[in-house]
Amino acid sequence: MYIRPMTEDDRYEVAELIYASINTWYQSHALPPGFRGGPRVAEVFYDVYSVLDPGCALVAENPDTGRLAGSCFYHPRAHHVSLGIMNVHPNYFGQGAGRALLQEIIKYTEQHGYNALRLVQSALNLDSFSLYNKAGFVPRCAYQDMVIAVPKSGLDFRTPDLDRVRDATLDDVPGMLALEREVSGITREQDYRYFIENALGFWHISVHENDGGGIEGFLASCGHPAMNMIGPGVSRTEGQAAALLLRELDQHRGRSPVFVVPVEKDKLVQRLYGWGARNCELHFCQVRGEFQPYRGVNLPTYLPETA
Repeated sequence: MYIRPMTEDDRYEVAELIYASINTWYQSHALPPGFRGGPRVAEVFYDVYSVLDPGCALVAENPDTGRLAGSCFYHPRAHHVSLGIMNVHPNYFGQGAGRALLQEIIKYTEQHGYNALRLVQSALNLDSFSLYNKAGFVPRCAYQDMVIAVPKSGLDFRTPDLDRVRDATLDDVPGMLALEREVSGITREQDYRYFIENALGFWHISVHENDGGGIEGFLASCGHPAMNMIGPGVSRTEGQAAALLLRELDQHRGRSPVFVVPVEKDKLVQRLYGWGARNCELHFCQVRGEFQPYRGVNLPTYLPETA
């Protein structure tokens, strides 16, 4: 495999690769396809990452045919590197493309002096679990993927502190940075600004504000057809997380967004069951390097991938 930077010319082939890889894996395990609507819906990954992290994407190319065997995005941040969606074309499963891409990202992380490489990984995919585990990643937190069908009229539920939740503004970014640094030990300033500015028109982000105007939590969501998902976000308490989730769910009336909740936050999980949530998958926060245990509630996502 020839590992090289991803280019604009790779855009559609990468979308095809992501679409085929995800759907083949899910359907081969008797699960519904991860994507619907044709390969072009998966172009959203290139669209988002090429703006957030230009030049931070790799492909594995077959030197004999020029076809792409795999692709991967990564996101350098102030305190860590996140490993974004990594895929191998079904024709190349088990041939080392994923391992070669991963080693390049590990090398980048180490050469640039970062202390941690993080990702969110499906607990159902033992092949990818083994790939990361053998490379030194350690599962640090387990999450249950949950989904709620939101009626067109919205969810008829209330939760304390909902009146403290409002749309985020750019003035909130310093408070969001300080909060996530406290709760998760990382910061992602460019991500927050990207969500708030919403240039592509399918992002939304809310903040939970205390009496003094301080930020107690924030939560983003994506309304793209390929990735209708709530997250990323953090909060100090489960009650604040519930209020943020209810606010973001209301942004997706008539749809069924997915969100990822730490399994140990039992009060939050039980409240979500009461709203009609059901489980659809399990994921791990995997970290290679330093990790600070969460001091609150961490709600990750897969675009842009966070752990």
